[in-house]
Amino acid sequence: MELLDIKSGDGQKVIHIHVSYLPIPKHLGEPKTKPTQLSVRTLMSMGIQPDFLVARCEKEIDDRRRYLLAQTCNVRDENIISSPDVESVYQVPMVFSKQNFDRKILSELGLAAGKQDLGRWQKLVSSIKAKKLKQVTVAVVGKYFHTGREFMLADSYAALFEALKHAAWNQAVDLKLNWVSAEKVEIEGAEKLLRGVDGIVVPIGWGKRGAEGKISAINFARVNKIPFLGLCYGMQLACVEFARNVVGLKEANTTENQPETSAPIIHDIPEKAELMTIKSRGVAMRLGGWDFKVKEKTLLDNIYKKYNFYKDNKNRVGSVRHRHRFEFNNDYISLLESKGLVISAISVKGNFVDWIELSKTTHPFFIGTQGHPEYSSRPLKPHPVFLEFLKACYNNQKV
Repeated sequence: MELLDIKSGDGQKVIHIHVSYLPIPKHLGEPKTKPTQLSVRTLMSMGIQPDFLVARCEKEIDDRRRYLLAQTCNVRDENIISSPDVESVYQVPMVFSKQNFDRKILSELGLAAGKQDLGRWQKLVSSIKAKKLKQVTVAVVGKYFHTGREFMLADSYAALFEALKHAAWNQAVDLKLNWVSAEKVEIEGAEKLLRGVDGIVVPIGWGKRGAEGKISAINFARVNKIPFLGLCYGMQLACVEFARNVVGLKEANTTENQPETSAPIIHDIPEKAELMTIKSRGVAMRLGGWDFKVKEKTLLDNIYKKYNFYKDNKNRVGSVRHRHRFEFNNDYISLLESKGLVISAISVKGNFVDWIELSKTTHPFFIGTQGHPEYSSRPLKPHPVFLEFLKACYNNQKV
């Protein structure tokens, strides 16, 4: 059961939209309204009368089910909205639009309806369904896929997967996503699990579990010149991998996983805790949107210029959302840069390393960010880093 409260402009009117599931048991073959009746009865026992019912079901609800719901839930039949299963969640706005759901809400609130134009959205849905001539396989090496011994779940990386899909639809690419457990990489090796992929993404994560598997995946991407994108923890571990295998600091690590490491490439920074959002138990985190300044003529600079994505074009300032505690240790900037790592963006406030990359002369596409560009990707406006990552994946394919 879900509830959505919407207030009108004068604050005097509140409507309640009740979302409920109508199951179709296989042995019966028809939608059952009893779960919805019971959930509405519970709601009404708390003094809340729904104005709308959104009926989630495998199929469109028919007139009989609409009549039953109207009679038993005291909701006008025209305010019972059918929400059947669709191929893509991005079809849902058009399903609701055909039933004038938006206009019914505005009418209920006494608000005027503006001009509706779903043209761009319809083009998006058409592009999702269209046959793709290009195919790209991207491996996402994460630690949060397993939900028990036999099941895999992608919800922990939902924003990342949607951002990749946004970019794929924009470029008419048939995107195949491989979910790869970082812990499994530690056991079976990157060569076995990542052979043949066109790109590798190492996303968010906390703690030691699976970290060495992620580092192995990053090494595999760097050495074999496979397009790589590191997000948050993925960027941090990319720096650790580079320090170990290029610079020669074999003990390089993050103090999150090895507090006593002799080469703390990634560390916490209590001396700058005033720049952080303080969370419980005294843990300081960098949260929310942070501005960064980009080094000129880097891969990141080229991407942001190409898509006019800068917040401040003149000063090459961009912004990205953050959610992390540990940071790149600036004491190692000179050493790692002398061996080829490019620090492509530094935060405007606090002087934190926000983006790293490898030169195009040494790698077709290798970039990492301490932030989360996946959080600002939109279906009609994909984040340019994902666009260029997929483009590199396709262009780098072996003929």
